[in-house]
Amino acid sequence: VAVPHGPGALAEADTVIVLSSYEDYVQETPALPPPLAEAFALIRPGTRVASICTGAFVLASAGLLDGHTATTHWRYTDLFARLFPRVELDPDVLYTDGETVLTSAGCASGIDLCLHMIRRDHGTAVANDVARRTVVPPHREGGQVQYIRRPVPERSAPGTSAARAWALRRLQDPITLGQLAARESMSVRHFTRRFRDEVGLTPMNWLTRQRIELARELLEESDVPVEQVAARAGLGTAANLRHHFHAALGVSPSAYRTTFRGPGN
Repeated sequence: VAVPHGPGALAEADTVIVLSSYEDYVQETPALPPPLAEAFALIRPGTRVASICTGAFVLASAGLLDGHTATTHWRYTDLFARLFPRVELDPDVLYTDGETVLTSAGCASGIDLCLHMIRRDHGTAVANDVARRTVVPPHREGGQVQYIRRPVPERSAPGTSAARAWALRRLQDPITLGQLAARESMSVRHFTRRFRDEVGLTPMNWLTRQRIELARELLEESDVPVEQVAARAGLGTAANLRHHFHAALGVSPSAYRTTFRGPGN
C-alpha cells in the first residue's frame, strides 16, 4: 500500500479509520505505542473515528471508547474486556455506531461498517451502488450476530436462499412464515432453525429489515407519498411504516426524506 500522506493529514480528516493488525495492537497492555499516541493527538475533537477488527484496541487505548458500546473480533473479546473495563463491549454484533465513534468485528464486517457510513452520509442508493461495484452484500445490520456457528449448511442439507430470493421479489405482498417454509419444502420449525443458522435472524425479522431498506430507497429516489411508500414496501399503512422506521433508524420517514432530498420533496 503506497501511503501518500504522513500523520499530519489526521489534523484535517473528517473521518479516521483504524485498520486491523494483530502484532501491533493485540497486547497485554492498554497503553498506546508512542507513534500512535502522537498520531492520535493530531485528530481534531469531534472527528468521526472508526475501527476495523482489532483496530478497536487502538481506539480503546486512546480512551475514545470509554463509556461507549464497542465490538471487536470475537477471538479477542475476552482480552479486550479485561484490558478496557470502561468500554461497554458487545461481543456478538457486526458493528456499533456511536455517531462519532464506530467499531466493527472482523475484517469482513469492516466492509459492512464502511457501507453503513456511506449509507448514513449519502443514502441507500449510493451505498448500494458501492456494494454492487465491490461485489459485496449491500446491507447487513450492525446488530446481526458476527459468529454463526453453522454458517454453511452440509452439502446434503437444503438451504433457505431460494425462499429469500422469492420474498425479495414480492416485498409489497403479504408474506407468511408458512409460505417461506413451503418454498423450501420444509416445516416451519425446521425452516426457522435453518434460516437462523444461515442468516443470524428470524425469517420475519429479516423480512421487516428488507422492507425498511426498500422504503429507504423509495424515500430517497421517488416523490411518492409516504402512504404509497408503506404499501410498496409491504408495511401496510403510513403509521406502521413510521413505527418500524423510527424503531430502526430513530427518525420519521418524512424527516429521512428531507435529509436526502431536501425540504418540499
